[in-house]
Amino acid sequence: MTLSASSALSELDGYRLIFCEDDNSAKSRLDEVNVDLILYDVDEDDFGPDNALARSRLSHTACWRIVICEKNEMSCGAQLCEDTASYLYLAKPVQEQQIRIVVKRALEHAELSRRHRILSRELKLSLDDEIFNDEEGGSVQGGVSRFERLVYASPKMAEVVAEAKVAASTGMPVLIRGETGTGKELLARAIHFNSDRVNSPMHSQNCGGVSDDALYSELFGHMRGAFPGAIADRLGLFRAADGGTVFLDEVSEVSPHFQVALLRFLQEGEVKPLGSDKTLYSNVRIIAASNRSIEEMVEKGSFRRDLYYRLRGFQLELPPLRDRTDDIPVLTQFFVEKYAGVVGRRVLGVTSDVLKRLEYYPFPGNVRELESEVQRMVAVAEQGGYVALRHLSEKIARTPIENGEDAAFVPSGVTLKDKVEHLEQVVLTKALEAFHWNQSKVAEELGLSRVGLANKIKRYGLRKG
Repeated sequence: MTLSASSALSELDGYRLIFCEDDNSAKSRLDEVNVDLILYDVDEDDFGPDNALARSRLSHTACWRIVICEKNEMSCGAQLCEDTASYLYLAKPVQEQQIRIVVKRALEHAELSRRHRILSRELKLSLDDEIFNDEEGGSVQGGVSRFERLVYASPKMAEVVAEAKVAASTGMPVLIRGETGTGKELLARAIHFNSDRVNSPMHSQNCGGVSDDALYSELFGHMRGAFPGAIADRLGLFRAADGGTVFLDEVSEVSPHFQVALLRFLQEGEVKPLGSDKTLYSNVRIIAASNRSIEEMVEKGSFRRDLYYRLRGFQLELPPLRDRTDDIPVLTQFFVEKYAGVVGRRVLGVTSDVLKRLEYYPFPGNVRELESEVQRMVAVAEQGGYVALRHLSEKIARTPIENGEDAAFVPSGVTLKDKVEHLEQVVLTKALEAFHWNQSKVAEELGLSRVGLANKIKRYGLRKG
């Protein structure tokens, strides 16, 4: 910074001014203090890739930067401004009043950006809470826990979340293993939003079924003309998420060639866009996920061992839904409240028969399949009614219930006719109780006429209560 600039800003209210004589001095001070804005007066020796301004992009991600350069070095100053994500660049000579105005506006923008990040975060949490706590009073309560948008009640998920919270407090990479639909990206976002990178962006990229060139362009960026169809520069997710997090889903699908580039980034933070001969740097936390065992792939030689160890700062295993059936009732209720609000429908609840069928269904698609099923059931349920067996999809409705109450319904030592009549009586009783003796709904549920249902009630001597 020039002495004239130092003089111009000496009376800046609420801020402390630090003056550094050269680039090395600035580097030393950056290691010691946090700064809100850097006014960088460029010398001809300061255009290297490791100057204090470039270093500040990694060490002080929320800091705003202004470049000052000689008129005959404007092109270099503009390039330095772009490479370091600076706010703007100025040409000498710069008037003191001009410096005051530019710095004041930059600091105002910095404060507005900070407040915007905080308000966006608070708005997200409040919207999630509205979904989680329905105005009709049917919210998920009791032994239900929540980690951002992950809702759970099972001990297995509680263990995973506890470890995820520890991982969030560090800056280490995280590797999430789990079947498709278990909520790997939700867990990744929860880790990001509970880390010290919460005020920086998080971007996601699915690595499955993407060519090396397309994936490299998505993550590292490209320059205009780097390949046919590249009509403009592309920043790339690693630079766009500088200071934040990048979630790489299905990372096990990347090719051995691309694994080398990914390993280099994890080790050095280097970003070299396609078509560029310049190496840039980005400070990004990687959260990767896979539905395959990368450890087994390493043993088979299809995945680099050193990359695996780099990704596995923390390794979290999301259990499939069939192994945590305690979560099915609370997730079902959560999705019912969510989609009833979406379609503007009042649903009183879910019958116990439906929950039992859901708990015995293996859900190969895990939570994603359960959510889709509940969304469909809410869409076809009657206004002001319950989600009942008739609303289930056919494959789930036919799910056999083994070793449950249905087996206990049938008494032993009697004829087949007696067993059938006993089962029919139990089914009738449970249906009548589920629908609070609304015989029209019970008849519809069981596929009977009102007269046929009344005859069966009379035959078995069933009484309300």
